[in-house]
Amino acid sequence: MLTFIGLGLYDEHSITVEGADALQAADRAFAEFYTSKLLGADVADLEAYHGTDIEVRDRPGVEQDPGDILDAAEDEDVAFLTAGDTMISTTHVDLRLRAHDRGIETRVLHGVTAQTATSSLTGLQNYRFGKATTLPFEYAHGGDDVPVSVRDTIDANREADLHTVVYLDIKVGRGPDGDDPDHEEYMTADYAANLLAEYYPDTLGVVVARAGSPDPLVAADSLSALADREFGDPLHLLVIPGSLHLIEADALRDLAGAPADLVDE
Repeated sequence: MLTFIGLGLYDEHSITVEGADALQAADRAFAEFYTSKLLGADVADLEAYHGTDIEVRDRPGVEQDPGDILDAAEDEDVAFLTAGDTMISTTHVDLRLRAHDRGIETRVLHGVTAQTATSSLTGLQNYRFGKATTLPFEYAHGGDDVPVSVRDTIDANREADLHTVVYLDIKVGRGPDGDDPDHEEYMTADYAANLLAEYYPDTLGVVVARAGSPDPLVAADSLSALADREFGDPLHLLVIPGSLHLIEADALRDLAGAPADLVDE
């Protein structure tokens, strides 16, 4: 059995009760933290709280050579852990399909996602979000601006009157100079707003920082104004809203400090 468990958004307490029970009952536990990471807990915290050893795998160990994970799951109850909700990344879907090819039973135990937390914290209605996109560091895509694919997603959503979640790049184990096991870099919302303001300077943006933590932050303003602010520790993301329902506009004014002239347009 291979059980995929979402750890939630922030620390060792963010997992569901069902997920915690499954993790503690597993014979072995593997994890990856290159697609996302818990900023409020490290592996030692997870191991101490759940009373189990956790074997962390890097990207090649999951995507290219997951043999030891699958071998273990053939004969034992194995847990595979990710931050947020599992199966959000195609990496995890691929691992599940490989398990099925080998006749290994799988199950999925969900955790809170950044997108659902974003809807809850901002007051933007969940059914009005369109396709999400990820804004990479310039060195990661070989350019010095916002990739066309990111702008196309934002533009298509705005044309359809939908909100866009812009996930911000995370680089763990790989930096500007290539592979570096000690490298950790998290794009901040002000950095992202500065990049996007070149194309959407007066457009309303909403920052969500540290969703799931004891001190989440939500801030709304023009992208050019957000580019000049600091939002504290990661993780951050940005939302580019479509047109706002009256309740959404009220929520952004009251919960995120949005200027009235931007939300009343």
